[in-house]
Amino acid sequence: MDSNSRFQVRITDEEKGKGLFAVSSYKEGDIILEERPLVCCQFAWNADYKYLACDYCMKPLETAEENARRLSGKSDLILPFPECCETKKDSISECESCGAKYCSTECQNEAWQRYHQILCLQSRQNTEHHPLVQLKETWKQMHYPPETATIMLLARMVAMVNQATDKTAIISTFSQFCHRTINDTQEIAHNLLGEKFVGQIDVLRQMMQKTLNTELVPEWFTPNGFRSLLALVGTNGQGIGTSAFSRWVKNVSALDLPNDQRIQVDKLIDRIYDEMDEVVGTFLNNEGSGLYVLQSAINHSCAPNASVEFPHSDSRLVVRALRDIKPDEEICIAYLDECHLERSRHSRQKALSSLYLFVCKCDKCQQQASDPDVTSDEEFDDEDDD
Repeated sequence: MDSNSRFQVRITDEEKGKGLFAVSSYKEGDIILEERPLVCCQFAWNADYKYLACDYCMKPLETAEENARRLSGKSDLILPFPECCETKKDSISECESCGAKYCSTECQNEAWQRYHQILCLQSRQNTEHHPLVQLKETWKQMHYPPETATIMLLARMVAMVNQATDKTAIISTFSQFCHRTINDTQEIAHNLLGEKFVGQIDVLRQMMQKTLNTELVPEWFTPNGFRSLLALVGTNGQGIGTSAFSRWVKNVSALDLPNDQRIQVDKLIDRIYDEMDEVVGTFLNNEGSGLYVLQSAINHSCAPNASVEFPHSDSRLVVRALRDIKPDEEICIAYLDECHLERSRHSRQKALSSLYLFVCKCDKCQQQASDPDVTSDEEFDDEDDD
């Protein structure tokens, strides 16, 4: 059976909208779907901090050793088993006009065909005064790490419309993503930029209008339309993380090594991760976000039956079953990280309401409906006072 016939996007109800449902059964560990993004982009601060990724698919452009040296601050670090590094430096290509780097000529050609013709022309005079550079810098001053979105993803969306042969079709595809009411978009814009900068959203809108041809999507660039566009990216954007070192670790872990050698390698890996933690903390990956048509239809659960992975260390997304799933069962992922999922119902509800503007009614939340409305931090404080 074709994998696409094993699941189905259905309308669930007016409140949740779409959902992804199993048509046939899945076993724990089964791949439910694999998907490439409609568009993706590395975060602005992430790129400026020298996290080197393909400008199209976000595959690492550093070797595992280069990656580990930079993140640990150990310039003389030597990694064994160099054959376990997946980065192919001799395959890296570069746009002659603007210097954008790609993991392969295939990715460079795909970027050129989809959006880069427009953005490359815009950035050939790549000075600090160029409108596209100023747009990116203005965004950076409004949206600090940890990053959850980037204005350049919106720029690529506009460029895709301008370059598309069938412009109606690409606009229709973007319209499939979840949109919010005007009040919701105002709130999401607050969450993306913070109260301090929300009044400057019009600055971003006007800068994009000056920088790019927005005449094909005028509805995106009215004041409310632009907030809706920010909300679309804020609620539908899937975080992407790739790492040359983590792929090396995975490949080395799969090697059949003598026990004493395995112990030494594991100690080395643990030590490197400890050193990285001291230098960069949790910021280990090339990070960005993308829009995925199928993934965006998957609803949240605080007790998910599926997870999102990036096993190829590029922008290809895999949804994998966390447990057995029966036919007609809704496939759900967690919008919150594992730490948040372990917190109280009230804490989870606060996070989901703030970030995604919905009240979770999953089975776990329903079962905990009678729990006291206190955050996990308040619970810990109460325990400390006892």
